[in-house]
This record gives sequence, structure tokens and C-alpha cells, in this order.
Amino acid sequence: MTKKTIKIAIVGVGNCASSLYQGFAHYKGIKGKNVPGLMFADIGGYRLDDIEVVAAFDVDSRKVGKPIGEAIFAKPNCARTFAKVPKGPTVQMGHVLDGVSSHMQEQPEDEGFRVAKKKPVDIVKVIQDTKADILINYLPVGSQDATEFYAQCAIDAGIMFLNCIPVFIASNPKWEKKFIDAGLALIGDDMRSALGASILSQVLQELAFDRGFEVDFHQQINIGGNTDFNNMMVHSRLASKKESKENVIRAQNEIRGIPVAKNSLFAGPSTYLPYLEDNKVAYFNIRLRGFGDAPVTIDAKLSVQDSENSAGVVVDAIRYLKVAKELGVVGALRGPSAWTQKTPPVQMMYADAKAECQSLAKRKANGTILSQIKK
Repeated sequence: MTKKTIKIAIVGVGNCASSLYQGFAHYKGIKGKNVPGLMFADIGGYRLDDIEVVAAFDVDSRKVGKPIGEAIFAKPNCARTFAKVPKGPTVQMGHVLDGVSSHMQEQPEDEGFRVAKKKPVDIVKVIQDTKADILINYLPVGSQDATEFYAQCAIDAGIMFLNCIPVFIASNPKWEKKFIDAGLALIGDDMRSALGASILSQVLQELAFDRGFEVDFHQQINIGGNTDFNNMMVHSRLASKKESKENVIRAQNEIRGIPVAKNSLFAGPSTYLPYLEDNKVAYFNIRLRGFGDAPVTIDAKLSVQDSENSAGVVVDAIRYLKVAKELGVVGALRGPSAWTQKTPPVQMMYADAKAECQSLAKRKANGTILSQIKK
């Protein structure tokens, strides 16, 4: 089989898109099995060199009409600059719907959104004309209608969908069936970073249970200064994000049949501090009981570059989808979704999710919970 380029289209040219696009340039030409910053250098024969951005959509006047290689550095983006990038395709006008809150339009110029006064393009036609394989959803948290619109565009265009935000598509059986009926794979929902707050919460919760401890309380509080945190200052847009982050912790109880006591966990954004820019800081307080009910307390702090941390996972999810397509796998990919997302269709333990991903990376689709197989 001749290996082909993986062509992707991006919705939302924000900080995450900036780090992702820079990452393709940063890792260009780098060979080897173990590459610093990448969980898997090779997935099914595909490396980062094989991924190409062919289309991008946004609604901000400072980005629409510019090459993506310029748009990713336009305000209000504040992700770190770490690579020299090619100009790439022109960012085209997307559909606003509920993707922009009034709060973000009222923010200062360098912290908020400014909607372009342009007519949206025909998303499906652009996708088909560019022959994209995957549509990546990087819309702001709380974009329920807009996410559903773009998910339907992916189906109508006949391409796969990677949902990086907490609007439940891959984990919603009705939406998954739409993709299965269309013969398409998808991954979702709500991207978890390579070494972020969610994966750290999960492994600490797993560690406690595996060592025989009871978890009385698990707290994860996040602060940051990028547009994601600013957007989530509107509490009506925050509900799905808080639910998604808590799902990561709660799932480890449910997998083991351990009840989740009332008020025993909290995970979610706390506040927006512009000074931090793309630096996210997470604080953990975990209270345990061990042998003889002896108390153990874990207090930890994690500081990361939020968007780069996310991009390190997205580059893998892209390749899992491409390999799944070549194997004839359709529907929401169980292992890769559990490995890369906060709210997958099936929550799994760390080791089990990784094993499913390794199986797919070796081009094997024989896992019992990998996904449905196209007939």
C-alpha cells in the first residue's frame, strides 16, 4: 500500500491551532523511534511530516483572509512562538452561530474576539475541494450549536471528525450512529493534554486505588491567561467543561464499582489571569485513607504551556483516524478516544487505553472495544 498525506481542515485558528501548526514545522524531517515531545513518532507508518493543513476556518477579522501561517500569530492568540512556519492555506470565514459569546466581544482588543463582517463560505464545498481527510474542531468551549453544525459538515463532506472540545459528539450514541451510517470514524470528546491536569488526576486516582487506598476528596483547580480561560468566565459556557474534567476522575471509580461520595471531587477552571497568557497552572489536593484508615494527603502543582501540551496529543489522534480509515474502522474509536480525550464513549484505565492505541498503531483492529468495523 502506498502511504498518502493526511490532509486536515481546522475550525478555529486559536492558540491550539497555533501550536499544532508550528509543531508540524518544528518536527519536519526529524527521524528516529523516540522523538522528544512526541508520545509516538510513528503511528501506522505515519509521521508528522505526513500531515498537511489544507483548509482553515475562523470568524475573527484579524485572521480571516490571511494565510494560516500569519493568522496563528494574530491577537488574541498568545501561544508561545517556537517555529518558523510556511504561509499555508488562507483562513476562510466560518459560521459564527454560538461560537462567540458577547463577553468575548466586549473584552479588550488583545483579549477578545472581533467578528469579521464577511459571508461564511460553503464549508462542505471547501472540504471537498481541498480533499481533506479530517476536520478538527477547535471552537471555544460552549459552542454547542456550532460544533454540531461542523460535525454535520464533516458527515456531509464524507470526512472524519476530531472533536477537541467538551461538546459531546463521539460520546453521544445518536451522533456516533450518524458517523457509523456514513462509514466514518471519529475521535472525541474534549482533548486531554499530553501531560496536563486531567491525565495527572487520572493516574493519581488509579495509583491510589491500585495501592488499596480510599479517596475521600480529589480537587483539581486550573488557572490560565489564554482565550480559553477568558471564554470560560461566562459560567453558562462552562458546564460541559466542568463535567468533562470531572468525568476523568469519576470514571476511575465507576470502572472499579467504587461509589463517588457527594462533594468528593471537584475539577474545573477557577479564574482567568491575563498575565499567565498560555501558561496553565493546576493545583491538586487529594485526601486518602490507607492501612488502618491512616490519612495521606497529596498537594501538587503543575505548570504547562497549555496549547503545546494539547498539540502533542492531537498529532497522534490525527494519525489514529487515518489508520482507522485504511483499516475500515468506523464510529468513535474507543481506545484512541480514551487515550486522548476527557470524555470518550468508553472510559478506560490508562494501560488499557494505551494498549488499544498501540494495537491500532501496528495496524491491528482486533481489539474487542476498539470500535465498530465497517462491513
